[in-house]
Amino acid sequence: MNVFDFAMKMEQDGKAFYLKLAEKTALAGLKNIFTQLAEDEQKHYDTFAGLKKKAPPAMQASTALKNAKNVFEKLRGEKSAQAKDDLEGYQHAMKLEAESFRFYEDAAGKEGDEKIKALLLKIAGEEQKHFNILQNVYDFVNAPNQYLAWVEFSNLDEFRNFGRE
Repeated sequence: MNVFDFAMKMEQDGKAFYLKLAEKTALAGLKNIFTQLAEDEQKHYDTFAGLKKKAPPAMQASTALKNAKNVFEKLRGEKSAQAKDDLEGYQHAMKLEAESFRFYEDAAGKEGDEKIKALLLKIAGEEQKHFNILQNVYDFVNAPNQYLAWVEFSNLDEFRNFGRE
């Protein structure tokens, strides 16, 4: 299996995984993030399919990071027990993105064609952005587990009065 075939398989698997996460989540904002990530994986797949057919190296730019920032601003007040159930899935997705980043960075180091090398590094950069988005999703959903005060105190007065009774 050549590097393009391997990359295409990785991107197909990533797309399927993100679509599965999008289907499972109850939060519309997270569903949007996972759908955007799946679309990016499809763009990467299309890029490698083109390279395999000897097309000039080119790829559409990702908008996932920009859109994710907007989604997180809207999500601040939302809570979902179901999203917490998916923490292992988010960790798995982060692992996949880290592996993809390393794969593309390594492939770029071995590539002789400067245009393909630049494209591989661009895709590696997008995979790193995907990792950062997923880290933010994980941190957002896991925050109640990390910050006991956030879970126990529903308002500031409760927090101020804690331990005074």
